[in-house]
Amino acid sequence: MWYTTIANSRPDLILTGHQDNAEFSLAMCPTEPFVLSGGKDKSVVLWSIQDHITTAGTASGSIIKQTGEGSDKNKSPSVSPRGVYHGHDDTVEDVAFSPTSEQEFCSVGDDSCLILWDARTGTNPVTKVAKAHDADLHCVDWNPHEDNLILTGSADNTVRLFDRRSLTSNGVGSPIYKFEGHKAAVLCVQWSPDKSSVFGSSAEDGLLNIWDYDMVSKKSGRAAKSPAGLFFQHAGHRDKVVDFHWSASDPWTIVSVSDDCETTGGGGTLQIWRMSELIFRPEDEVLQELEKFVSHFPMLHAWPEPNEPDQTNPTTKV
Repeated sequence: MWYTTIANSRPDLILTGHQDNAEFSLAMCPTEPFVLSGGKDKSVVLWSIQDHITTAGTASGSIIKQTGEGSDKNKSPSVSPRGVYHGHDDTVEDVAFSPTSEQEFCSVGDDSCLILWDARTGTNPVTKVAKAHDADLHCVDWNPHEDNLILTGSADNTVRLFDRRSLTSNGVGSPIYKFEGHKAAVLCVQWSPDKSSVFGSSAEDGLLNIWDYDMVSKKSGRAAKSPAGLFFQHAGHRDKVVDFHWSASDPWTIVSVSDDCETTGGGGTLQIWRMSELIFRPEDEVLQELEKFVSHFPMLHAWPEPNEPDQTNPTTKV
């Protein structure tokens, strides 16, 4: 939060608590004014923005550093964390809140761990999956429709889906499924707000893949060579796709950004795009609509099958 004037600019509020840079992971709770962060100090820190307007004066003193006489009135106020959580052995790369509880959250890091936390039970991990991937974890997202499903993305080029009901306190548990469709490290994963089984993943290979977990068990000859669950691939970027977000107001619309690159082809672009409705609508519905379209062109009904001679106009010479 920033207060800006022509003459100067300063933050409205400073959140303190990290002992080293916290430049990779940040999340805001969708239901409460809570902020979550992870950093190079291997810790996860939780704040409440509401604390900065709490009336000063508690048994242990105010958590707000007040500015007044004898102090720098231009200095921004700061707020201390609600909790500092230790359990990672390396940099925390990403954090996410549970969609159903502001007290529950998860984190992933360069130690290949996925950790689940509950602020009501203290600052120790509730569940720690010690080897969630075969390399550093870069990203995590909690399904907003089904609060038992958690996605993770890693430098091992895969996306993995976990069900927290299958995880135990000692970290035993395997992913429900491993999605393999990228050729480089996965940098971002996010569930779709439009369908509970759909999510996206972006990677250093410059691709943004759209997956549907419900399609994993469905095989089709048309997509036999495609990775299971993959039904769309956006290849419009020229360099690694570092972040993307689904639109909350315009269904199936995505904004994505690529990193600056040193190649002559360019990079560093922001793109807003939407896949064709024929891709994500139910197959039966699409086929029915296409059948109506074909009915307007009688000649299409007589179109020859592949490898069969064209019988519609035998006098035609090629």
